[in-house]
Amino acid sequence: MTKHSRAKRRRAPVAPNRVQGADPEAYTIDPNAPKSVVSFIAFGADKFMEEIVTDLAPIEAQIGKWPVLWVNVEGLGSAEIIKGLGELFHIHALAMEDIVHLHQRAKFEQYDANFFLVAHMIDRISKDPKCEGLHAEQIATEQVSMYVGDGFVVTFQEGPVDATKPVLDRLRKGRGKLRSHGADYLTYALIDSIIDAYYPVLEIFGERLEIIEDRILDAPTRKLVAQVHESKRELLTLRRALFPLREALSSILRTSPDNFAPETLLHLRDCYDHVVQITDLIETYRELCSDLMDVYLSSISNRLNEVMKTLTVVTTICAPPTLIAGIYGMNFNTAASPFNMPELHWEYGYFFALALMVVTSTLMVFLLLRSDKFGPSKANPPDAV
Repeated sequence: MTKHSRAKRRRAPVAPNRVQGADPEAYTIDPNAPKSVVSFIAFGADKFMEEIVTDLAPIEAQIGKWPVLWVNVEGLGSAEIIKGLGELFHIHALAMEDIVHLHQRAKFEQYDANFFLVAHMIDRISKDPKCEGLHAEQIATEQVSMYVGDGFVVTFQEGPVDATKPVLDRLRKGRGKLRSHGADYLTYALIDSIIDAYYPVLEIFGERLEIIEDRILDAPTRKLVAQVHESKRELLTLRRALFPLREALSSILRTSPDNFAPETLLHLRDCYDHVVQITDLIETYRELCSDLMDVYLSSISNRLNEVMKTLTVVTTICAPPTLIAGIYGMNFNTAASPFNMPELHWEYGYFFALALMVVTSTLMVFLLLRSDKFGPSKANPPDAV
């Protein structure tokens, strides 16, 4: 991966550029966005209907005929469909602007009897051929916008990441309370499904960081440092996606909209608790990433100390023989004085020099052992635990 591509991936998402002085309610559809796929799910306590449509006429025909009508849009590239749904369900222009202009913070807005909610879905995507090992799967977040009114829910999804599928499966199979409740309970179920999708992702982070920690303690490498930084960056992405949702849920619970039943608000309070719990986990894992960097630096420092210790011991042992060899290599003229290295004419002078080197080296090893350079001294055993 090139430096340019890494910098591009690290760039924080920003909102589309807006023209200074432009109408705050004006919005434009991104032509590069995926084309919209529209489906609707209409249901009641004892009936259910699901259909994928290419125009809005079938949806308009179902309005008011069912206890709950859920319209789901995947992809925001079809301007005619997006604007048509806005007119059909009287979606406020400011809400339409937030729907088509992505990278919004999670938030809750109330427009008369209807309300608008933005959240971020999360999923694991993989299969990047350049990504190996612990990061074979990457984290993807996408915006989902919900416009909720009396008897209807309209959801706009950015792309293929869909955390609402479990809710649709429950509706199809008639499990739980979904079919016997209104649009407010469906909204809660969608929010709860989005939040629950964070748990398996965080579980992967926990396992990944444990593996990285073991590897750092065993054999620290620069590749592990890169993996720690990658994990920390992804955790920051999760925090940006989820943390504002806590404020949005708190706003719903504080205002208690009229179209939310008390039972639904009770369930939303449970969602709020889950968001707080997940946020705490994200912060814990981010702190663990920082701790892993400290562990890496400590491990590298300890390894360097071990290397320096070995080199010091070897140098200490070799210093006396080197000194002796240096002395006998000075080659002073023995004819000039009888005191100039008389061992050079001695029959056993060579063996004497070798024996002197062995004795001094052995003495150094003994002294090092006594000074605990090779481990705890037998004379001073470690304290018992």
